[in-house]
Amino acid sequence: MNTTLRGSVLRIRDYRLLWFGETARTLGNSVTSVTLPLIAVTVLDTGATAVGALAAVVWLPWLLIGLPVGAWVDRMRRRPVMIVCNTVSAVLCASVPLAAWLDALTFAQLLIVALALGTSAVFFNTANHAYLPTVLTEGDLLEGNSKLQASESATNVAGPGLAGLITQFIGAVAGLLLDAFTFLVSTLCLTSIRATEPPPAPDAPAESLRSRIGEGLRFVLRDRYLRPMVIYGALVNLALMGYQAVQVVFLVRTVGVNSATVGMLLTSGSIGGIVGAVVAEAVGRRFGTGRGMLLMQLLTCPFALLMPLATEGAGLVLYAGGAFVIGVGITSCNVVLGSFRQTYCPPGLLGRVVATTMVLNHSTIPLGSLLGGFIGDALGPRAAMWIMTGLLAPCWVILAFGPMRRQRDLPTSHRSAGIPEKDRT
Repeated sequence: MNTTLRGSVLRIRDYRLLWFGETARTLGNSVTSVTLPLIAVTVLDTGATAVGALAAVVWLPWLLIGLPVGAWVDRMRRRPVMIVCNTVSAVLCASVPLAAWLDALTFAQLLIVALALGTSAVFFNTANHAYLPTVLTEGDLLEGNSKLQASESATNVAGPGLAGLITQFIGAVAGLLLDAFTFLVSTLCLTSIRATEPPPAPDAPAESLRSRIGEGLRFVLRDRYLRPMVIYGALVNLALMGYQAVQVVFLVRTVGVNSATVGMLLTSGSIGGIVGAVVAEAVGRRFGTGRGMLLMQLLTCPFALLMPLATEGAGLVLYAGGAFVIGVGITSCNVVLGSFRQTYCPPGLLGRVVATTMVLNHSTIPLGSLLGGFIGDALGPRAAMWIMTGLLAPCWVILAFGPMRRQRDLPTSHRSAGIPEKDRT
């Protein structure tokens, strides 16, 4: 494993390859998130319900297989898993334009492709989070995660615009070929990494998949650091998806802005995400990873309440400002939490811990979307924005009730946390 001077992880060849490949991959995914619904609407002439189903099936695998995937990933080397996922995903993306050119594309195929891409993402993301400590030392993980989060936020800004250009000039179907290409770029980068991945921890005699999943669940739910973090993440996702489900309707029908302005306003959150990823490391070093994370959430979460105040004209600054600051706070927190898990959890449990936290956090995403839509139809878009942002604003209190409020830095290992024996798995 390589080490480096502070602030220069991109000088490490293996990390640079991992970062570049992941940036290319997330850019392709961002393009696909726009082009896949466009294909459904413009090529297959589907309705809003069908498009909603297409978006939902992408998240479904997290709920169905997220926990066993964590146990499986802990039994395998992570890089081969990521390479297989990339290869399968590239073939899936290429199958859509091929079917379209043969005049054989159906909505059922789009659903299958979306479901399979979501399944592949479960395996890849679980393995990817667990793989980063292979190429970086413990002291470089915070900066490494910061740069990965910054590039992800940047691709979320660039992806929709790139998807629009591709659709304008060569059609939405061809956009999936770009995603297929980015999966191949990611694979090439992964195969070029020289760092030797340690072998997976051996299984206990006759240890079943169910017992391995249970071990990961117990570790997360009993741990006094991870438990409030998971509750915080689940509640934040519920609130985020709740207001995001109605934000377009709110901006267009209630505030009265056009589609171009909506696009500009929605990118403000992604731009905030870039800033949050950049400042996360500096805040962690200045105030400590624990105290700094809590401070960032205290200062940023209440800004969500600016968004429902938006009005046409100068009042749009309230929406853009609120979304920007929320993007800063959420992304900076993700950087710290990702680095914390990678150092805190025993290596043999890391895949299961990552999968368990993602499953629990993602489980509220469809619920939040349904809840936001229901409130929007029943009480109106502005009322729904007030209710869901009102839920988001005090979420930082959950972290404040955890042990991180009493210490400057989060512990770097489970053993160093001073956890009583009865609370350990």
